[in-house]
Amino acid sequence: MYPNIQEQGALQAAENFMNEIMARYDPSHDAFHVQRVRKTALSIARALFAQQPDLLVVELAALLHDVLDKKYVSEIEAADPYGYFLPFFQSLSSEHGLDLISDGRARQIVKVVENVSWTTEKELRSTGRIEEWHRVCVELHCVQDADRLDAIGAFGIMRCAAYSAVVNRPLHAPPGRLDTAVQHFYDKLLHIQERLKTEPGKQMGAKRHQFMVDFLNSVENEYNAKALEVACTA
Repeated sequence: MYPNIQEQGALQAAENFMNEIMARYDPSHDAFHVQRVRKTALSIARALFAQQPDLLVVELAALLHDVLDKKYVSEIEAADPYGYFLPFFQSLSSEHGLDLISDGRARQIVKVVENVSWTTEKELRSTGRIEEWHRVCVELHCVQDADRLDAIGAFGIMRCAAYSAVVNRPLHAPPGRLDTAVQHFYDKLLHIQERLKTEPGKQMGAKRHQFMVDFLNSVENEYNAKALEVACTA
């Protein structure tokens, strides 16, 4: 039965590690975002039981997926993800008796973490570097979809506004401005549904995508609103 005692200890250690590092990140990429991704990734993985995803790999990768987000860490820290996380995996072996290094799962977890990002996948696609592993790794797909689902729908809208405030990006501006939060929906967020990998992810994504479409329609309607004439009665 997952998780066993050793796995529970490893998950708590990963959660503590993530909370400590990400305490300084803004609300668009905070520990609450990570917990939502964790929950959704596990939900997707359990729905894909026929493909037998490794739930521990999924859950640990979800917990660690934003620790080395390049928006918040130095190039030096992000340059060697496995080297960065290695002391953490060593501590799981010494403190919890769970050796993920010898069985290769530590490298798999880090590889998932390295490849979750939308930007990373976009770059790999544009340079023809998508490999068979990217196409078939169910653990990657569970975490990718969960992360992307949190970028759309109601939470996605709030996160976009939060990050826009951090970088002082206008929420909306008259036509012609391309540096707004609203433009970000058209540049990226409305395209996320097309890149979801799993069937459960696609099902959840459809509703969240429509929520964004309705939201953007409301933004435009409110921006272009005109007061209705009110008839005066004598």
